[in-house]
Amino acid sequence: MSQQKNNHEGRHPIVLVVDDNLIGNKRALRTDLLPALIEWRKEKVGIVFNTEASINLADDEALMQLMVLAGFDTVFIGIETPDESSLAECSKKQNLKRDLVEDVKRIQRFGMQVQAGFIVGFDSDTASIFQRQIDFIQTSGIVTAMVGLLQAPPGTQLYERLKKEGRLLADRISGDNVDGTTNIIPSMNLEALHAGYRHILEHIYAPRYYYERVKTFLREYQPSPIRVPLDFQYIMAFFRSIVRLGIIGRERVQYWNLLFWTLLHRPKLITLAVTLAIYGYHFRTVCELHVQA
Repeated sequence: MSQQKNNHEGRHPIVLVVDDNLIGNKRALRTDLLPALIEWRKEKVGIVFNTEASINLADDEALMQLMVLAGFDTVFIGIETPDESSLAECSKKQNLKRDLVEDVKRIQRFGMQVQAGFIVGFDSDTASIFQRQIDFIQTSGIVTAMVGLLQAPPGTQLYERLKKEGRLLADRISGDNVDGTTNIIPSMNLEALHAGYRHILEHIYAPRYYYERVKTFLREYQPSPIRVPLDFQYIMAFFRSIVRLGIIGRERVQYWNLLFWTLLHRPKLITLAVTLAIYGYHFRTVCELHVQA
């Protein structure tokens, strides 16, 4: 099933293909869905697709090529953590025994931006996990990194185990896995967990580190040859970004540095660079609300 939306800076219409793992049935994807989308898009200038997939998408170059031809330019992946003990704890078997950073970069080089989810608060997490998450996010060039605390949804094995251990703070979860709340008593001190979580957010969305990460992504990213035309709303968003980010914003040094760097090194990606700069302002605003809460 799919849902169409317009992104807030007016760059182009986006169709979100809603599937927990689009590549769960590769045969149907290759023979039915992707060829149909490639044909359908011939008359639909500017429409692109976002979806969710598992990290082993990086193993299938032919499939990534088909997805890009079909119009997929962004994929959300549940990476969760670079710690293998924690991955085993949450049964994320497909993420084990892999070079996750290189997997992300391979997908980026095939023409898809990787957005990703991360979790802290596993029983095997130690105090080092916060810096390890930061290092992974920065090195991989994952611009949109959604970091949350571990939560135990009712009906899951995790919920039942923690209930037996007397480690539930509440029967329900907030439903927002990036709001900084948890319904469990972690193995780590709860105050230390909250402090570490805030440290991650304050770091990865601080202008200096966010804009560094955008550059890391742009160095790898190879966009689809299918061109998306600019529209009036995007042009207006660009001029608003100059005022908001480039003149009065506290990130104005990083903003202009990114624009000039992109014009020098990756000029074809200047519209994407501006878009990600605008995203960064939004992310920082949201993160500051969570950190202050």
